[in-house]
Amino acid sequence: MSKVRTRIAPSPTGDPHVGTAYIALFNRCFAHSQGGQFILRIEDTDKQRSTDKSAKDILAALNWLGLSWDEGPDKGGDCGPYRQSERTGIYTEHIDRLLKEGTAFRCFCSSGQLSELRQRQMQDKAQVGYDGQCLELSEQEIADKLADGQEFVIRMKVPRDGECEFDDLLRGKVMIRWSQVDMQVLIKSDGLPTYHFANVVDDHLMEISHVIRGEEWINSTPKHLLLYQYFDWQVPVFCHMPLLRNPDKSKLSKRKNPTSIGYYQAMGYLPQAVLNYLGMMGWTMPTGEEKFSLQEMTDKFDIKRVSLGGPVFDTEKLDWLNGKYIREDLSSADFIEQYAQWAFTSEKMEAIVPLLQQRVERFSDVAPLGNFFFSGQLEITREAFTHKQLDEAQLLRILQFTLWQMEKLGDWQRDVIEQELHKLAGHMDIKIRDFLFPLFVSISGNAVSTSVIESISILGLDITRARLRHGIGILGGISKKQAKIMEREYRSWGG
Repeated sequence: MSKVRTRIAPSPTGDPHVGTAYIALFNRCFAHSQGGQFILRIEDTDKQRSTDKSAKDILAALNWLGLSWDEGPDKGGDCGPYRQSERTGIYTEHIDRLLKEGTAFRCFCSSGQLSELRQRQMQDKAQVGYDGQCLELSEQEIADKLADGQEFVIRMKVPRDGECEFDDLLRGKVMIRWSQVDMQVLIKSDGLPTYHFANVVDDHLMEISHVIRGEEWINSTPKHLLLYQYFDWQVPVFCHMPLLRNPDKSKLSKRKNPTSIGYYQAMGYLPQAVLNYLGMMGWTMPTGEEKFSLQEMTDKFDIKRVSLGGPVFDTEKLDWLNGKYIREDLSSADFIEQYAQWAFTSEKMEAIVPLLQQRVERFSDVAPLGNFFFSGQLEITREAFTHKQLDEAQLLRILQFTLWQMEKLGDWQRDVIEQELHKLAGHMDIKIRDFLFPLFVSISGNAVSTSVIESISILGLDITRARLRHGIGILGGISKKQAKIMEREYRSWGG
């Protein structure tokens, strides 16, 4: 593997995440700075959660940012297919080899048995993990269980003694005791590979030379190294990037910060500004300038300049940087064109106009009535939520339950949204008119506006989620204890 090849391998199980773009950016810059290739691979072996829509959204979001790739599911290449769901025959061939060589084994333990094992280990304050009981099964016992049709997974053998030591490009030597490493499931009971197995097989077959990923994968690296050893493959260089952080230094999460790339696109940020800002996350240009293009970052890129301190994703700094791009890089004509592309796309206007047209008597009425469709976060007071029938605790529950329900939706159509909101109102035993009140305020800024259900459908998940969270914040927020109580209630309804 003399040529540098890096990859990004997102799972299509949700919104395109800024953390994915952050890792993709550093992989691309490193590979292209070395004259190598950057590959995009879709890791879609989670049948329950993976969706085609999410995969398309990821590709669209990365393309919007300008993070093009050299090989991928849409471009092809010599190492395809680039979707794991299309590579099942490859994984079968490789797991058969491990079973034959005795470095992997079938585990017939039920979920109930494993749950009891975890509870015992926790009570005994012992290391939690699989205890290897199926390692002792004879060939005859395995054959009998297979003949009985018992479900099984395939796990990897892991040493119990000693330490795993490896070099990290940013961190130097890292040591993890083998006793802390679980006997990882490689093939699930449905016959599909877990991330850990498919990841290693694909990285080898796609000739990935450098694995640049988030630091949350450090503790999984011994499992991956062991697989390279079992297959007698050359080990790539590992580099674990610092995680993006919220301003309070906690791991970046959608509960505290907008994390969807789509949110920043919907809010009217310029893609080059967002990408520039992600480049500033733990890395600096040698000359210290804060405004730079993707090409300039690539030309000056040195991965050793990455700082291991958790970079803080601060939207105020992003606003400042985006403002610089708007003022310094756009002519008046560019501004008009790009603003129009953001605000007045034919698809967006075709959805909005019927709502406004039925409620206005002159064109000057349009802006006051429809301004919330073209705004970011709305200025709302606590008093705006005052309601004769509902107290603040009830209003908070409505907003939080709606937020959870909207995040679950795969189909963002008006009729589906209406059905889900009516269902929630029924569970909470609140009249739909009263139930929709705090949604009107959070989504439009007013208690009376165009249809809030239509508005949610047009605004989409990213802006809707941000405005519901903002409404919750205006009402004083929800503590962790309150959130747990609410979540139990929400789950009791099948949410």
